Amino acid sequence: MLLELNDVLVEGAEKTVSMIVRDRQVACLTGGTQGVRSQLLLAMLGLVEVKSGFVSIGGEPLSRKNARTFRKMMAYAPSELVADGEVTVYEPPTVQDVFNLKANRDVPISNGILAEEMKRTGASHDKAQLLAVAVLRKCPVLLVDSPEAASADYLRHLADEGRIVVVASDDETVLRMADEVIEM
Repeated sequence: MLLELNDVLVEGAEKTVSMIVRDRQVACLTGGTQGVRSQLLLAMLGLVEVKSGFVSIGGEPLSRKNARTFRKMMAYAPSELVADGEVTVYEPPTVQDVFNLKANRDVPISNGILAEEMKRTGASHDKAQLLAVAVLRKCPVLLVDSPEAASADYLRHLADEGRIVVVASDDETVLRMADEVIEM
């Protein structure tokens, strides 16, 4: 399997992004602003409009018709959680939102399994929870927004097990473990 972005431009970006990521690889989106990098990850999920270019998995371009099918192949760990009711410019999901997603409810994740996976991530509690839920979905494509440096080896291990891992980060430790670094 491969994930391809071909001259993709999202809102707020100054230039297009092109990349091909295969099984067992980690790609890191870096540079630009965190907001634009986040928008690009959401565009891969079909949740944000692509201004130009296209996203494809296995050679099939993402469209409104197949976006749900694409999302079933991808797991997403957002950059942060916000408390219910907190107003921000960009509102990442709350803990409850993460567990309310139908894709996450369909996966049998017990508290014990979640706790064990959270430990493996090496991240702080909130980041570990988001990453662990995404990983436990066992999707072939994992999208991670702003992972902590402590999770770099864990993400590398997930790719080595056969997943496509795409992260958005400026952290030097995360950049060093990536197979491909895409400057935004």
